[in-house]
Amino acid sequence: MKVPVAVDGRQLVLTNLDKVLYPEAAFTKAEVIDYYSRIAPVMLPHLRGRPLTVKRYPNGVGGQFFFEKNAPRHTPSWVRRVTLPVPGSTMDRASIDFAIIDDLPTLVYYANLAALEIHVPMWRVSAEGEALPPDILVFDLDPGPPATIVECCRVAALLRDALAADGHDSYPKTSGNKGMQLHVPWPDGERDTTAYAKALAQRLDAEHALVTSVMTKRLRPGKVFIDWSQNNPAKTTVAAYSLRANPRPTVSTPLSWDEVAECESPDQLVFTAPDVLARVAEVGDLFP
Repeated sequence: MKVPVAVDGRQLVLTNLDKVLYPEAAFTKAEVIDYYSRIAPVMLPHLRGRPLTVKRYPNGVGGQFFFEKNAPRHTPSWVRRVTLPVPGSTMDRASIDFAIIDDLPTLVYYANLAALEIHVPMWRVSAEGEALPPDILVFDLDPGPPATIVECCRVAALLRDALAADGHDSYPKTSGNKGMQLHVPWPDGERDTTAYAKALAQRLDAEHALVTSVMTKRLRPGKVFIDWSQNNPAKTTVAAYSLRANPRPTVSTPLSWDEVAECESPDQLVFTAPDVLARVAEVGDLFP
């Protein structure tokens, strides 16, 4: 069934709205589109100007998925696109025609493609489509079992204090999976985010038994891996308010530092799409 709709003056055709994309929660494609439409006022500011990578699940979270960076051929002409070089591309491409989600119609368009997960880099493009220096530094905190997000919260607090000592604010969010991320506004585009993040992660690794800055799996049980490498300009991180492809429609959710400090159980920091809509209605956007 095809349903034509107008979204902020743009014409779209929505399809397969009754298809269940999250079987455990009986959460349909219509509900995915509804979530992204309603969360758009707080989500769009974190997406604007950032080249897009999506994970599409045409048959739901239990089916096959694929990453998509190149805008599909059928992408409407009104969707903003930028062509950027991609040295070392695994697809052997010299450049990629990236889409950018700058507005509600584009967000709805991608939701209709079952692009459940939305990932973006820590940099934006200019109005002319040129890549700008990073404006965010990110730490991805990944717990090695039996560690959980509870231990991630402890490491996030260590990072927050170290960053504050260097004059940087930081903002936590869940990954929507088992870990979390810390975003650091980075106005000084001349300073290498990767080098700074690596040095800080290695310092905390040396100072705290709970922390590792090394990706090697055998060194990670019971520890929290501070992944500083996400600051490589070629990498992306799941966007704030993006759905994740789990049995339930969990969301990468901005947190308050009080919530981080009070976390005693992983269940405390699991938020689904309905949870996040209610949460934002109450507290607004906790991200800068």
